[in-house]
Amino acid sequence: MKDNKTNKYNVIFNIMALILIAIFCFAISPITLQNDTFYTIKIGEHILENGIDMRDPFSYHNIEYTYPHWLYDVCIYLIYSMGGQVGIYISTIVLSIILGISIYLTNVKLSKNNFTSFIITIGAMYLLRNFIAARAQLVTFILFVFTIYFIEQFLETKKKRYAIGLVIIPIIIANVHVAVFPFYFILYLPYIVEYMMYILSNTKIVICTSKIKSLHKKIKKVQDQAEIEDIKNKILNLEQKNQDLQERYKKQHDNPYKIKLKGNDTVKILILIMIICIFTGLLTPLGTTPYTYLVKTMQGNTTQNISEHLPLTLINNLEYMCVLVVFLAILVFTDTKIRLSDLFMLAGLTLLTFSSRRQESMFIIMCSYILNRLICSMFNKYQPDDCKKAIRAMCRPLGMISTIAIMLTLSIYVYKPKIGNHFIDEKTYPVDAATYIVDNLDIKNIRLYNDYNYGSYLLFRGIPVFVDSRADLYTPEFNDGVTVFNDFLSLSGVNNDKIEETLDKYNITHLITTKKSKLRIFIKRDVEKYNLLYEDDYFSIYERKKV
Repeated sequence: MKDNKTNKYNVIFNIMALILIAIFCFAISPITLQNDTFYTIKIGEHILENGIDMRDPFSYHNIEYTYPHWLYDVCIYLIYSMGGQVGIYISTIVLSIILGISIYLTNVKLSKNNFTSFIITIGAMYLLRNFIAARAQLVTFILFVFTIYFIEQFLETKKKRYAIGLVIIPIIIANVHVAVFPFYFILYLPYIVEYMMYILSNTKIVICTSKIKSLHKKIKKVQDQAEIEDIKNKILNLEQKNQDLQERYKKQHDNPYKIKLKGNDTVKILILIMIICIFTGLLTPLGTTPYTYLVKTMQGNTTQNISEHLPLTLINNLEYMCVLVVFLAILVFTDTKIRLSDLFMLAGLTLLTFSSRRQESMFIIMCSYILNRLICSMFNKYQPDDCKKAIRAMCRPLGMISTIAIMLTLSIYVYKPKIGNHFIDEKTYPVDAATYIVDNLDIKNIRLYNDYNYGSYLLFRGIPVFVDSRADLYTPEFNDGVTVFNDFLSLSGVNNDKIEETLDKYNITHLITTKKSKLRIFIKRDVEKYNLLYEDDYFSIYERKKV
């Protein structure tokens, strides 16, 4: 009877949690489109019309392009062609909700605790709010959640469907977001390293067992009775030693000080699955790009000059600092123990996050279930019934009203700054300026210099660009001899005395700048060489005078 009541409360709580998570995910979804979304739409359109030709059709540099998320680009274009900017917004909301629900259900499955899973999921989605956008990464976030779920379930049950899921996911990643293809395999490493450590910790038992087997074989070949008795005594001693070792290791494993070391022979099959998955990168029209894209990107200088790739500093990210403090507080000040695989995952993702703030999203998603597991372990040790009591309280009328009110208030707080936002921010993107260019200039013959941050919007409007947010495209690592990105850094920073020489290098005829850019200040000081064609509150368009 008690179990039936508990199940009833869990069902009610689950329904309420899923609805509230969906509402919160809607609230954090951005209305305004990011610059990457603009080129995504145009690339999808180009692929459907021309196929994957491995050439860039949007700049005037005539360079190669690898189409690193071609499948996502096609899907977004199809959504845009059917629903316009509203369709893009709806798709972002849907993917955000799928991500939130996936995190919740995965946490429930792994921790067997609905209450903490709900709290952790809301916290994770709040921390992820700046990473939610109409970009390919939103799809891979979901795929990585599934990856953790499939790995954990496969190790627990050995069911084939989870192994099949693990093989399908990298195929999707290789076509949806090739840049994170290598990261998929990083998720396997903590489980593999934990198993290797377990094997090493049991080396003495393995050696002892091997010696016993060897002596049993030897005794069959010996004829001398005295020697047989001597071997039997050795076997007895080794068996006693083996038993003592097993008991000692069992005590250590059952009651470790801080780190739980778990041995699971299914990891051997997991390693085989990982090896098979390595070859799934070939199941894409992009050739070997899944294996080379990230390497080439790391070799270039784009990661040192793009904000999201820069190292994370704690003083500028108090939310991340608070998460680390929670982890440390649980591990240091309570008797809670952490699995070795979780410790490796936590440490590895922390290191990646400090090296690139972009990886903070991976840390939040992957470590949400680790934090949940630690919190559940802490509750089970100190207050084992508190979570069940909390669920029962939240499922009663007053509790439901209070929970819904709190979550709606939080959702409104997050959504409120977006009220009045437009799909395209005219302060960030040259909407009117692009209209002027299309209506008054010969876009097929001009050579326009533009900034990195709004190049994607210009190509979305059909204007050939100097550079856009596909930064890697414009580097020598991806196109031999191409230094467009470096030249953009020099021009935008006006940090050399060869501005005119650089503009001549690309036969620049026109320039579009923001009102506050250093380049505009440089142009205004040299008005004899430039004609002002257009100006609004945010952007200016200049024509270079012919000498």
